[in-house]
Amino acid sequence: MAQIPTGASRPGKLTARQTGDAAEQRARRWLEHQGLVFIAANVHERGGEIDLIMREGAVTVFVEVRYRSSGAYGGAAASVTRSKQNKLLQTARLWLARHNGSFDTVDCRFDVIAFTGHEIEWFQNAFSS
Repeated sequence: MAQIPTGASRPGKLTARQTGDAAEQRARRWLEHQGLVFIAANVHERGGEIDLIMREGAVTVFVEVRYRSSGAYGGAAASVTRSKQNKLLQTARLWLARHNGSFDTVDCRFDVIAFTGHEIEWFQNAFSS
């Protein structure tokens, strides 16, 4: 019996990682169009990852990019749970420490770029440190 191809072996279908990478690239371009300056992408620290780090004026902006093909399960923004927020806060804290900063010394905020289908939403200061 022939096997049904799944995942990356299915022609024309993007893997979850490819879909995420495409959403992050789209978010970066969109934010740059809004006037933000790119600093870093896919920053890994112990226990977490930050999708994008941007700068808006003197503010360091940590950006979580979320994608869902539809809003059937609450949309992309709904997927940023409290647990995910805590991981982002810890990762940002470690990144700032590596760059001689802290939440006390660096003006920063946490934004979420949410793609639900073809819609984009930008939640500035979505949660705080």
